[in-house]
Formats: sequence, C-alpha cells, structure tokens
Amino acid sequence: MNISPDSTIFWQWGFIKLSATIVFTWVAMAVIIIISWLATRKISVEPPISRWQNFLEIVIQVLRDQIRDVTNQNTDRYLPFLGTLFIFIALSNILAIIPGYQPPTGSLYTTSALAICVFFAVPIFGILQQGVGKYLKRYIQPSVFMLPFNIIGELSRTLALAIRLFGNMMSGTLIAGILLSIAPLFLPIIMNGFGLLVGVIQAYIFFILATVYIGSATRAEEE
Repeated sequence: MNISPDSTIFWQWGFIKLSATIVFTWVAMAVIIIISWLATRKISVEPPISRWQNFLEIVIQVLRDQIRDVTNQNTDRYLPFLGTLFIFIALSNILAIIPGYQPPTGSLYTTSALAICVFFAVPIFGILQQGVGKYLKRYIQPSVFMLPFNIIGELSRTLALAIRLFGNMMSGTLIAGILLSIAPLFLPIIMNGFGLLVGVIQAYIFFILATVYIGSATRAEEE
C-alpha cells in the first residue's frame, strides 16, 4: 500500500521522474481551471445565474468573511493568494474519492512547496502594507537580541505548516487502508465520506493558519 504518491512512478528517464504527485497535481489544476471556466463563461449580475457561478460566489464570499474576521482588513489584496491555497488543497483532497487518485497533499514535497509559498507571502504582504523599514523592525522587537529567535520562529512555523498537512493526510490514508483491508465490504463508503470531511478540514486549517500569519505581519505595526 502506497501512503505517499511520491512512491508511484509513471515514467522515468534518467534522474527525471514523473511521479503520481506531479500527475495528480496537474489533474487538480486542470479541474480547477475547468470549474473556473464553467463558472465564469456566462457570468451575470442579474438572474438567471448559473449554478456554477452561484457555487463559486458562495465559496468566495465565505473565504472573504474568514479573511476579514482574521485580519480586520480589506480582503481584496489577500483573497487571490489565500483563496487559491484553500481551493487547491480542498479539491486535491476531495478528488481522493476517485479510484486510483492519490492526493498530492499526501506528499511532503507538495506540502513543503505550499508552506514555502506562505513563508514568502508573509513578508511580501507585510512590506506592501507597512514598508520595508517598519516591517523589518518587528524582527528586533522588543530588543535586537530577539532577532535570531524571531527568524527561527518564522522558519519553524513554515516547517510546522508543511508537516501538519502532510502528516494528517498521510495518516488518514494509512488508517483508511488498514480499515478497508479489515472490512472491505462495509467501510469504503464510510471512509470515503470521512476522507472528504478530513480533506476539507485540513484545507481550512492550512488556509486559516496562512491568514493568521499574514494578518499578524500586516497588523504588527498598528498594534
């Protein structure tokens, strides 16, 4: 039983490998593009509004509300980045109900890449909001001796983001595989439903933590 898509190799030429992680990441990206196209190809502000547009508007509004509640700021600057994170992670996990599909979030490479994106997004948004000088000043507060500890804190929370998502998705896959091997006739439907719930929850947790980090960076000077 493969608990990580990295171990499934579809094609290899020398040191170049096409793993399930890459393939299913492309699949998730293609599905996102198709859904976005369906939702926006006949976009309208007046009835009748398509079901795809209604669905997309609901998702965007929920994400806007969550970002506003956490940051207490205008959401337009943060929504494209944070919304993309949530939708990609959630959809990658939801597609796991398809037989043979392995969510790319079960790979440490994928979760690390997402965490690194957050790592760089935090100072970028902080600098855009406060300027370079004011943002960098937060690393030497309350004294200059806190500089190495603040830097370590930035790195450790990036590592925590990657490990948390990877660990939860990997453990969920492992538990599901064990239970299905014990009672394959009774548990598939239940485990698929449970997997959907866990996948969406993990996407929400990653989204909220990224929002908290960005909100903290952009509000530091005001506080």
